[in-house]
Amino acid sequence: VDNLAMAESKGTVVLAYSGGLDTSCVLVWFIEQGYDVIAYMADVGQGEDGEAARAKALKLGAKKVFIEDLRADFVENYIWPTVQANSIYEDRYLLGTAIARPCIAKRQCEIAIAEGAKFVSHGATGKGNDQIRFELAFYALTAEIEALAPWRMPEFYKRFQGRKDLLDFAKEKGIPVPVTKKAPWSMDGNLMHISFESGILEDPNTHAPEGLFQMTVSPEEAPDKAEVLEIHFAKGVPTKVMNKEDGTQKDTALEIYQYLNEVAGRNGIGRIDIVENRFIGMKSRGCYETPGGTVIRAAHLDIEALTIDREVRKIRDLLSVQFTQQIYNGLWFSPESTFTRKCITDTQNDVEGVVELSLYKGNINILGRKSAKSLYDQELVSMDVEGEFDPRNSTGFIKVNALRLRENARLRGGLINKK
Repeated sequence: VDNLAMAESKGTVVLAYSGGLDTSCVLVWFIEQGYDVIAYMADVGQGEDGEAARAKALKLGAKKVFIEDLRADFVENYIWPTVQANSIYEDRYLLGTAIARPCIAKRQCEIAIAEGAKFVSHGATGKGNDQIRFELAFYALTAEIEALAPWRMPEFYKRFQGRKDLLDFAKEKGIPVPVTKKAPWSMDGNLMHISFESGILEDPNTHAPEGLFQMTVSPEEAPDKAEVLEIHFAKGVPTKVMNKEDGTQKDTALEIYQYLNEVAGRNGIGRIDIVENRFIGMKSRGCYETPGGTVIRAAHLDIEALTIDREVRKIRDLLSVQFTQQIYNGLWFSPESTFTRKCITDTQNDVEGVVELSLYKGNINILGRKSAKSLYDQELVSMDVEGEFDPRNSTGFIKVNALRLRENARLRGGLINKK
């Protein structure tokens, strides 16, 4: 790498860097093309060795390396809004990859501006969603930089048509390559989830091997005794979790999320295997593990049922569909997503209380809930106590609501006509 022929610099690029084969080759290739490279690694809980990546990037020729711990920011400012919205894409996917991208991109742009860099870059392929998510975030955040996408640049992708070409380049340039055997699928992880796709998983009928999963045990291997938790909420987000079995308590956003990942994972909760529609227009098959997020969503739905007004919830649910699509499509920093997020946040002002639930072999069972902001009136709803509700009022309520139905039946003959 030290002997690369260096022309006059084309400018500085801040590269989202993982330390793996792909981004290491991209780093060296950018230098070869005449760019100065700043390597940037965002720690969003993926478990990578930041200091090893720093040393590797500097050895390969990076001018600077930034290792940024974004885990707390990721939970509080990105994951929590999806909890308030009950965000779920196509009924099953909790957006673990999609929601990490704006968090990563924002800090990358901040570094680029601070360092006077003209360019930012990522290692996402030309067929996936992530290229869109990163670049829409970049351009929404600042008009001062340009995104470089090597896997869409002919001079790059024609040279590197597969893993063998990358390995050959690595050998030629002295790029260290892990000696571990590559898994027959690709993986992307963060604090919220791990996703698996490609390779043997591209056939949607191929069963995911048990050895694939990392955050969860299979339900069959989970403990034979249920684990009971209390999750406390304020303004629609968790503020404390308590294990009723061993007394463990966590009360910061990051600790809560990490602990729920651990507890839900050992109880076999949070696995899905789906085919989804990518924004770019094709279907893809993915396997996901989202243990903590799955538990939080179940608890949030339950405390909402106790505390949120019916009509407010209907409007929030309509907004949530839009918000979820905005996240999936990479529009987190768009004007419409900012507006939607503010509206959803306002619906959560009174969503507070405690949900008690049990985790058992892949299942979440709600045991009870309570709230000082509850809209539930036990006396009003009781079949044994009349309370303040006069049952005769139901007669008028039914008549008013039946008016259009009776008129429709009268004027159009009804669904059952006299012979």
